[in-house]
Parts: sequence; C-alpha cells; structure tokens
Amino acid sequence: MKTTHIRENAFSLGTWISSGSPVVAELTIQYPFGWILIDFEHGSASDASMPEMLRGVSAGLPAVIVRVPELQPSLIARALDWGADGIMLPHVRSAQEASQCVQAMHYPPHGHRGYSSSVRAYGYGTATPADPAKVQPLLFVQIEDLAGVNHSEAIAAVAGVDVLFVGPADLKLALANETTSEKPTFDDAIHTVAAAAATHGKRAGILLRDHTQVDTMRTLGYSCIAVDSDLALLRQGYERLIRSFGH
Repeated sequence: MKTTHIRENAFSLGTWISSGSPVVAELTIQYPFGWILIDFEHGSASDASMPEMLRGVSAGLPAVIVRVPELQPSLIARALDWGADGIMLPHVRSAQEASQCVQAMHYPPHGHRGYSSSVRAYGYGTATPADPAKVQPLLFVQIEDLAGVNHSEAIAAVAGVDVLFVGPADLKLALANETTSEKPTFDDAIHTVAAAAATHGKRAGILLRDHTQVDTMRTLGYSCIAVDSDLALLRQGYERLIRSFGH
C-alpha cells in the first residue's frame, strides 16, 4: 500500500501541488516521490475540481495527501472517497482537534465516517475493503501555532496521527506575533515537535524551500519532508530563462 512508504521508511520525500492544475499534478507522479500534497487551503483548485485532480494522480506510486482548509468532516470524507490516501489538517492546536480529524477519517468503531462501497476509492464497487474498519488513511497534522507546539506531545499521542508536520511560514509568523515572554524560538519549536513525534513513534515533517536544509532537518529528526511547490519550481524556471537573456 502507498501509505506504508511514509509509515515504514526512514525518509519520505514529498512535494506541494498549489497550482490546481491536474496536468502538473499528473506530471509530478511520473517521478519517484514518496508522497505529494494537493493544497486546497491556499492552492488554486476549488473543491469541485478535487475529483479531477485525484483522478489524474491516484494511479501513481506517491501517496496523495489532500490539505483541507479546516476541520470539515464532509470534505474530509469526500477527499478520501474520491481517492486521497490521506489528509493534512492545518493549524492543529490540541489533541482534541487531532482526535476529531481522526474520527472524521475513520469508519466505525474508530470514527464516524460514512461508508459507501461504490465510491471511487473502492473502484466504484469493484474493490471494496474486506473490513472497512481496518482502512487506515494517513493523517498529517500541521503544527503552525504556539499552542500546537506546546501541545505537540499530546497531539503526537493521538492514535491515528501519522505525521506532525511543521508549517514553517505560519509558525514563524505566529511566534513573531506572540506577546508572551515564554514563547520559544523557531529553532526551539522545531526541536520540540521532532522530539514529541519521536517519543510517540510518529513522523516529523516540514516543508522546505531551500533544498540544502534537507540534511539538517533529517539530522533533527524530520523524515517526512516536502521540498518546494509546483508554482515555486515554475517561477524559478521562468526566472532562469529571463536571466539567460540578460533581463
């Protein structure tokens, strides 16, 4: 199963799909990434385009993770029904929020997700699971606030959470605007998150824009790392093209 790559491998490389383009997403899965992230929080795709996006990528080797904008059980269930291998939930601040997402992702008795044997994830009824209760989608919970950092131990302890994933831009912004004198530095925060994940046998993840930081983050305990996004890679390519002509 595609989900085992993240759960069992020492390192899993991912990348971000923000353009909303099914063509770009389908191109991405031609390469041996461990996982790809389709962004429905800040990305350009609409909820209505999700089936088309997933149709183009779920046949590939990478696990397909959908980042939903918020804890919305109906959207989470639809993303999984349409073929996502997992969910990323932004701004998780407590174990309760993580647990609520687990509940939305899992069938009874482990959750309250509604079951249909005819959804796309099960081949429209041709590949139904022998025991729906054993279906185990991946859950990436994003740590992007001081509360998430402070509660990272409790969040990591929640059964069904696979990856504590740092959103560096949001976490840096949140820490910069915290008025409490007890706030950690960003470096301290990422150490705290990695330690919490390790304590509970979970993965620590992060999105990096600078490829040279990968080894450093791996040393700190981050094993589920996304490098760059489709928009950033396109932008860099256009910039190189313009520079080559002296502009």
